[in-house]
Amino acid sequence: MHKCLVIDDEKPVFIAITKLGHWSSYHLEKPLYAENGRDAMEILRREKPSVVFVDMQMPVMNGSEFLREASGLSRSTSFIVVSGYDEFQYAQNAIRCGAMDYLLKPVAEDALNEAIDRTMHTLYPEEDFKEEESAGEMSAQDVVALLHDTIERNYTDNIRLQDFADEYFFSKEYLSRLFKNTYGIGVSEYLTKVRMERASELILRQEITISDIASRVGYSDNAYFSKVFRAYFGKTPSEYRALYLS
Repeated sequence: MHKCLVIDDEKPVFIAITKLGHWSSYHLEKPLYAENGRDAMEILRREKPSVVFVDMQMPVMNGSEFLREASGLSRSTSFIVVSGYDEFQYAQNAIRCGAMDYLLKPVAEDALNEAIDRTMHTLYPEEDFKEEESAGEMSAQDVVALLHDTIERNYTDNIRLQDFADEYFFSKEYLSRLFKNTYGIGVSEYLTKVRMERASELILRQEITISDIASRVGYSDNAYFSKVFRAYFGKTPSEYRALYLS
């Protein structure tokens, strides 16, 4: 198996690349990680990875400095730049410094694996790389759908996007963007929406106290519940009840 290294001071980028890459299809182990160029140089010398993903804007040693030094160490290592800058001069500079490919953040699955495919076929033209099915692994879209359903069913719980990101190895930022693109609303906004809609139903039942309603829809602090309710409906819970039950 060949080795791979991701260098980026943003840990979510490493998580996203690790999750989205079809590593076994290209005889690659799951990526190693370094948060700056200096640490990466040590890993590069020790592990001799075939593929290195490198950010251009890093502390200690930036991407250009790293590429200039690292590209002279081994001809069997290819470098792929991952950058948030969609400008020709950045790509041009990366190629001049020894990069083989250039990807934009947030990293897209297809673009990532196309870059891996080009790189590995260039490095190892004699090897037979075949796309393999990733059995049992959830896609980002699956995780977002699960999160949506969890909010629908368990809105009284303390539902945290970070928990889903950690469990399924996607970055929190990536899941957040995908959720909003899919459902047209952010995760926290959707949780509030579900809770407030349920609260508006319960508030029309006079036998249930306001504090009990707060608890039933996931708020332990009655004052905070009233604040959120007023921001959502433009009226306090008591004003809302009086308006519809008068």
